[in-house]
Amino acid sequence: MLWTRWVLLLLCWGAAGGQRPQRQSEEGASSPGAERADSRRQRSPPPVEPLDFGFVPAAVYDTHAYYEAGAIGILFHMVHAFLYAVQPNFFPKDLIVQVIQQNMGGIKVEEWKKPENVVLLLQWVYYEAGFLVCAAIGIIFVVLVPVFGMFFCVCRCCENCGGEMHQRQRKNADCQRGFFTASLLATTIFITVGVLVAYAANHNISSHIKSTRRFINTNMRDLKMFANNTPAQIEYLTGQYTTAKNKVLSELDNIGPLLGGRIHSQLEKEVVPSLDSALRMAGAMRETKEALESVSSSLQVLQEGTEKLKDSLAGERASLSNTLSDPACTNGAVSPSCNAIRSTLFQLGINADFAKLPDVGHALANVQTVLKTDLSNVVQKGYSSFNDTPRLVKEQTRNILSALPRVKAMLDKIGADINGFAKMFPVEASLVNFTAFLNDGQKKMESYYPQMDQMDFYRWIGCVAVLCMVVLILAFNILGLLCGACGYDKEATPTTRGCLSNTGGNLLMAGVGFSFIFSWVLMAIVTTLFVVGGNLEKLMCEPLANRQLFKIIDTPFLVHPAKKNFLPGMLFQNPNIDLTLGSMYRECYENNGLYHALQLETMFNVNSFLNRTVYNKDVAKVLEGVQVDLQDITLLEQAGRDNLINFANSGIGLIDYDAYLAEVNRGVTLVDLLTFSTDLEAQADQLPRGALENALKGHASSIRQIHREHVIPMEQAMKYVRARSTLSQSIKLLQRTSSDLPVKVTNILSAIDASEYLITHNASHVVKLETKGYVESLVGYFKQYTDWVHNSLTAEVAQCKPISNIVDSMEIVACSFIVDSVNTFWFGLGACSILLIPSIIFSIKLAKYYRRMDTEDVFEDGHDNWN
Repeated sequence: MLWTRWVLLLLCWGAAGGQRPQRQSEEGASSPGAERADSRRQRSPPPVEPLDFGFVPAAVYDTHAYYEAGAIGILFHMVHAFLYAVQPNFFPKDLIVQVIQQNMGGIKVEEWKKPENVVLLLQWVYYEAGFLVCAAIGIIFVVLVPVFGMFFCVCRCCENCGGEMHQRQRKNADCQRGFFTASLLATTIFITVGVLVAYAANHNISSHIKSTRRFINTNMRDLKMFANNTPAQIEYLTGQYTTAKNKVLSELDNIGPLLGGRIHSQLEKEVVPSLDSALRMAGAMRETKEALESVSSSLQVLQEGTEKLKDSLAGERASLSNTLSDPACTNGAVSPSCNAIRSTLFQLGINADFAKLPDVGHALANVQTVLKTDLSNVVQKGYSSFNDTPRLVKEQTRNILSALPRVKAMLDKIGADINGFAKMFPVEASLVNFTAFLNDGQKKMESYYPQMDQMDFYRWIGCVAVLCMVVLILAFNILGLLCGACGYDKEATPTTRGCLSNTGGNLLMAGVGFSFIFSWVLMAIVTTLFVVGGNLEKLMCEPLANRQLFKIIDTPFLVHPAKKNFLPGMLFQNPNIDLTLGSMYRECYENNGLYHALQLETMFNVNSFLNRTVYNKDVAKVLEGVQVDLQDITLLEQAGRDNLINFANSGIGLIDYDAYLAEVNRGVTLVDLLTFSTDLEAQADQLPRGALENALKGHASSIRQIHREHVIPMEQAMKYVRARSTLSQSIKLLQRTSSDLPVKVTNILSAIDASEYLITHNASHVVKLETKGYVESLVGYFKQYTDWVHNSLTAEVAQCKPISNIVDSMEIVACSFIVDSVNTFWFGLGACSILLIPSIIFSIKLAKYYRRMDTEDVFEDGHDNWN
């Protein structure tokens, strides 16, 4: 069996490649350096791009180890229920283990006298109590029935026990005859059902012998496929190392963009926000210029409009005062109205005085001067300089590109080592021997097929012969019932009964005779099959179905006191490996790899091989000398710095924005001119018609015209600056921009200085960190490969479903095909044997009414009454 060792050794070559990376990840997770003091610089390494290793060539197995009994399954369930009633105890796992462990040297007669063995024997008797009781009943039946039959025959020969050919007259004779006829008929029917059940079970065994051949053929094909497909799967695993190697070479060939991108991503967390703040300040400069222009133009319009409005209101107020000086206002009825109007003349004046607001021209000129330098363009140059980091890294890592041939040679050597390790074992020769072994075994089994068919035929004939004994008795019963019922004449006396009726009675008695002859033989067969088949069902089939049998076999130190587990001791000569039949069966049932099912990682340390090969430190040494200088990066030129400082000193912070907002929020006039003119017209309407009334209405019209020509344009000038922005909004924008402007500019320049300091002084630290992360990403591709190899060996390579299929097929053949059928056979035959007892009784009783008697009861009146 040396070839099996070679196969197992080959299957373990991938071992547990994922265990070393797992330990590394656990160490990294527990390292105190995982959390940095500066939270702004915390970053997790970028995820490694997943590699596509494809799919391992999979084998499709033909065996479907599943059996559906069909209609006869109902009978199987009935037998199982009967056996459960006979033996309801749980499987005695502990008892069997104790029996085996205490009698490892063999069972000797004198050993049974030991107390521990006596206790075990009593426990076993208690467990088998149901079978023992039923077997005792069967033995009693076998012993007593022939003895009773012999005494019964002798008794009848002496004209006793119903042997006297004389029938007493009874009034209920017809009723008794009908009862015995119906009872015998029912018993015959039940016996017939029992015969059919037994025959169906007998036929089921023969019909499934051919299915056994199918199971053998499909299992053999699956084992051959398992053997032939495994080398291709292993070759595929070794070949996929090229995928990881090519990916690493591609990454090294593009080290500039990749490593530069990683460095850029690390630095941009500090650099980009500072440049963004400078760019936002450039936008604020443009918005400030637009706001100042809006304020300047709006202020000029408002100042001009205020002067015109002031002159118009002054003229109208003087004219209205002259009108109220008319002698007509002295009239007693008119005088109060004139006085009321005269008291409101002071309201005809302006409220907002924009002439006293400071000019923003100086600040606007300073801002325009600042904007002559395009700060946005300067900041964009800083962006471009910083974004040029990958190019700088590429130029400064040319030595890495020159070392690529040496790295490629290292990786090729790793691949050669892996292929060499896979080819150092005689796999093909071993598998050829294994396939030849399977072919020879299949041929030997096929050579036994004719003998199996012949033995099955003899078994079938024997079972049919046994059933023919019952059929013979049934034939006598049925013919006796037919002849007796058809030939019976109510008018005939017992001594004058016809020949047909007498024949029916004789046939029934013949059935009784054969019942005595065959019933004990049938019961002996039933008892034997019951004890054997029932115990096989309870002690083998049921524990095999619920896998309790594996627990017995897997009990530690069961086979040998010094060997913990027998399976690894048998396969690997190492009984301390935690490998059991149950665990192996479960893994194979789930179609996992043989490597995982046999726990080969405990036997072959492939981790050390992978650590020496795949995780090659020479590749990391090539990258240790990476030096990157980023001092040429300039984020903000001096012109941009001066521009920011000049903007901070432009004078927009010296503008009195509160005064602007106060004047803007005031109304243009002291009173609403439209309301004033309306009130004036109303008061004019209260005066008598005449020149005074018309003059006052003319003044009201003049006030409305002043409102249209002066107030409305001024209000529009305050509300709409350049058709969109209000003067108030422009003032508030300038107020927000100028608030702490020097501090804001100082913060921007400080942030840029800090970013430039980080680039020029701390870039080496960042480069080391990112180079380390870059190397880890390269190693990550090899980790993916080793993890994939480990997972493939666990679940896809050498999938051992055929092994569990063999166990399941043996269970189906032994239990479902044979044991269940045998148990169903004795179940039906046993029912027939038991029912022969009432059949004998009813046949004897009924034959008395059909047979012709020698004498009969005669009454004095000369009439016999048998009805």
